Amino acid sequence: MGTQKVTFNSLSGKTLVGKLELPTTRHPHNYAIFAHCFTCNKNIAAVRNISRSMNNAGYSVLRFDFTGLGESDGDFEDTNFTGNVDDLIAAAQYLTTNYSAPTLLIGHSLGGAAVVFAASKINSIKAVATIGAPSQPAHVQHLLKSKLAKIQQSGHAIVNIGGRDFNIKKQFLEDLESKSLADIAANMKKAILIMHSPQDDIVSIENAETLYKTLRHPKSFISLDGADHLLSRKEDSKYVGSAIAAWASRYVEIPSTSNLGTMYQVLATIDDKKGYTTQLKIGNHYMTADEPKQVGGNDFGPSPYEFVSAGLATCTAMTLKMYANRKAWELDNVEVHTNFNKVHAQDCENCESDTAKIDTFERTIKIEGNLSEEQRARLLEIANKCPVHKTLHSKIDVKTKLFS
Repeated sequence: MGTQKVTFNSLSGKTLVGKLELPTTRHPHNYAIFAHCFTCNKNIAAVRNISRSMNNAGYSVLRFDFTGLGESDGDFEDTNFTGNVDDLIAAAQYLTTNYSAPTLLIGHSLGGAAVVFAASKINSIKAVATIGAPSQPAHVQHLLKSKLAKIQQSGHAIVNIGGRDFNIKKQFLEDLESKSLADIAANMKKAILIMHSPQDDIVSIENAETLYKTLRHPKSFISLDGADHLLSRKEDSKYVGSAIAAWASRYVEIPSTSNLGTMYQVLATIDDKKGYTTQLKIGNHYMTADEPKQVGGNDFGPSPYEFVSAGLATCTAMTLKMYANRKAWELDNVEVHTNFNKVHAQDCENCESDTAKIDTFERTIKIEGNLSEEQRARLLEIANKCPVHKTLHSKIDVKTKLFS
């Protein structure tokens, strides 16, 4: 599925813009919302890496710009912490209406404080993860310390944060000071994970300690040793995403995909969800099959004919390797490229006709090694003797019955 650009309305009617990261090999089993750091946006590298690491574990993640930031409408100078929490609620409403109710909130820095507040107002949330979060929203005032006096005196001031100028109004500070994270955390009845780096020089590690002591169980802590506040290193942000995905699996419902059982070599099962995504148990291995999007599939896995073509390619490569090993030939590498010239969906328009199919496989073999021309020619002959090749050229009888 990949990334989809989405828009939805804030509680105040502003248009908010986000990106919904979806797994590329399956339907998402849970939806999460990501709250970015103070004055950041949805597109910073750390947010993308965290989202995509979670996609690999089957989660879909909505990352969006708060009101007045990035592509979202509104003026930043008129926003505040309360507005960020309201935007998270609006995001949850959007997912609930158009996809599925979110079960996980993730917040970075001040966004971490925001998701704790928002979790108490979104019933579907089962778990919350914070990354480098302050123990109180008012902690962000240290970024404004050079202009605090001016803001108090004149009601606003231009503050440079991360190389950009922002007009901060007095109401922003007053809103921060009115919010007690300790009160919210003490009554929180949802699982929470606190992630923090001991080397964080923006929000010190003491904030994680204070927050952890305030929270009720179930609560967990993971040290991001060596990481900076913005998770600038790719390996740090990818680790954060993987760790959150694994931790949250204890608190959200994840349908089992590995409980397929059969006395046969292969089991294929498909449910009533949209498309043709099919779960396979092949021996001791689990795989996914699908059809291309142009014929109504989700493209989460190979098509049936691609599996057949893959069987021919792998069998050919294995057969050549076995033969060369027996002959003690210097075969360094084999590549087998195969194509099948028909689309499965077209075949099924005439499935009952014996003459509806003309099946053609194209196979090109690349052989590397210290081999003579005679040896290469012999390997080409052996390719036609691989078991799957022989099967495809044989008359095949498929005996079918219903389970009683």
